[in-house]
Amino acid sequence: MKLPKGLGSIVGAVALFALMSISLPFMDTANAAAKYVTIKGSDTMVHLVSTWAEDFMDNHEGADISVTGGGSGTGIAAMLNGTTDICAASRQMKEQEMAMAEQKKITPVRYVVARDGIAVVVNPENPVSTLTIEQLGKIFTGAYTNWNQVGGPDKPIIVLSRESSSGTYVFFQEHVLGKKDYTTDARLMPATSAIIQATGEDAWAIGYVGLGYAVKAGDKVKMLAVKADDKAPAVVPSEETVISGEYSIARPLQMYTNGEATGTIKEFIDFCLSPTGQKIVRETGYVPVPAGK
Repeated sequence: MKLPKGLGSIVGAVALFALMSISLPFMDTANAAAKYVTIKGSDTMVHLVSTWAEDFMDNHEGADISVTGGGSGTGIAAMLNGTTDICAASRQMKEQEMAMAEQKKITPVRYVVARDGIAVVVNPENPVSTLTIEQLGKIFTGAYTNWNQVGGPDKPIIVLSRESSSGTYVFFQEHVLGKKDYTTDARLMPATSAIIQATGEDAWAIGYVGLGYAVKAGDKVKMLAVKADDKAPAVVPSEETVISGEYSIARPLQMYTNGEATGTIKEFIDFCLSPTGQKIVRETGYVPVPAGK
């Protein structure tokens, strides 16, 4: 049917307006999606990254940052599978993970966003306050099973460890156990918070956690001073001793992205490395990275 003269243009305009009305919500959704960022990985870093995310969202309208843990290995796997924008990791990627990335045509880019000391913690009732790296290695591999073997009372040692997907598990194994296997009697805990809780409840337990968690736990646990060997000084983990290198059980904390970060992802990482972001690092019990690094 032929429309009267002039009516066709009116109908066309109405149709165009209706199309724009329908399209606008989808345009807004697309813009919102561009500001949605997922971060997955290290349980050690969850508290720090969550604090960063909250501050970032408060100051960046429309930004939506989702943070979950699961362990460094889980985060790296998620990045390789394309199910997270940022991987938070308390260890560097392994050779086999890099090889897998190459196979999948993924280009991991690493950003060191903080540093951390691994605190060895015991119950406050435990009289032992200092151990050497060698003694720690023997405890966590099962060569020592009683506290009297390291100058403590005649009580069995309860070894607490993270699960193998944890970057802290891997780092501690490499730097303290000399890459030896953990004792089969070790109780594998699903999260750092579980080690804090179990150590606080069991007078003869020993575990290892990120410095930030140990500081936050307060008097629930006691951090041990660690000696590199019998003749070395005993050093308690702290920001100062991690930066100076005096405390040897320390590591960088990093984020990985697939390719150079862009858009909101880049804005977020830049924020983490900014003076404000590094102030949050210190406030949450971790160690800032030097400016410009």
